Order: sequence, then C-alpha cells, then structure tokens
Amino acid sequence: MTALDFTPLFRSTIGFDRLTRLVDAATRADSATAYPPYNIEKTGEDSYRLSMAVAGFAPADLDVQVQDNALIVTGKASKEEDGTRYLHRGIARRAFERRFPLADTIKVVGASFDNGMLHVELVREIPEAMKPRTIKITSRKRERVLCCSRARVLL
Repeated sequence: MTALDFTPLFRSTIGFDRLTRLVDAATRADSATAYPPYNIEKTGEDSYRLSMAVAGFAPADLDVQVQDNALIVTGKASKEEDGTRYLHRGIARRAFERRFPLADTIKVVGASFDNGMLHVELVREIPEAMKPRTIKITSRKRERVLCCSRARVLL
C-alpha cells in the first residue's frame, strides 16, 4: 500500500489532527466490515440517514450508541428456541459491530426499525461559534502635525 504524506496539508490547515486517523481507518482493508450492508443517504441540506440491512434481528437484538465522536451499531442475535432444523440457512444472524466516525457537528437524533432495516437519523448542527460571521473593520484616526503650519489635520 502507498504511504500518504500529509505534511503539506498540515502546514496550511489548523485543527485537522483527526484527519490522519480517519484516512488510516478508511484505507485499512478489513473484510469483516462487509456485514451487515448499509447505505448512507443525504436526506436534506443538513440531514442524513444511515440504513442498515439487519434481516433476522429483532429491535431488542440491536444497540445504537454514540461514543467518542463515533456511531456504534451492534447486533447480537438471540438464541432461537423453537427447535427449527434448517436445510439451508442463508440469512446471516451473526453478531456484528459497525463503527462510523462522526464529525464534531453531526448529532444522532433517532433510530427506527422497519421490515428488517435499521434507520439512524443524523443532522448537522453547527454551533453559533462555528457559523460564518462578519468581522467589522475599523480604522483609527491619527493626528498629524503639519510642519509648515500650526494647523492640525485629522487623517
């Protein structure tokens, strides 16, 4: 794998220390992250939806948490006690944990379960301190004495 050098980027940016960690995590090849499949949708200007296919799981088998700027979705299948004997079992019900790094401004506002799909709603909430604002430019008037006359002129 090619090593990435972020030195030029960090020379011209401030506060992007997490960037290298995120890029490293995204480029790491991990075959275990293929299950369960998911979609990330942009549902509005500042809203998103994570949809995860969790067939075979009940809402009680799933857990959604936000911890250290990461959305963590875990699934633990409950034991089946109905005595069913399968000739073929194609619906995977294995335990999983999916982590999604979140930006500082992304908040999880809810989760729902419908027809084997887990939907997690997210919004971007930009704090007042981070919103663009106009900085007023002021000038100080200086007093200068003209050498040829005794009159004072304000600049």
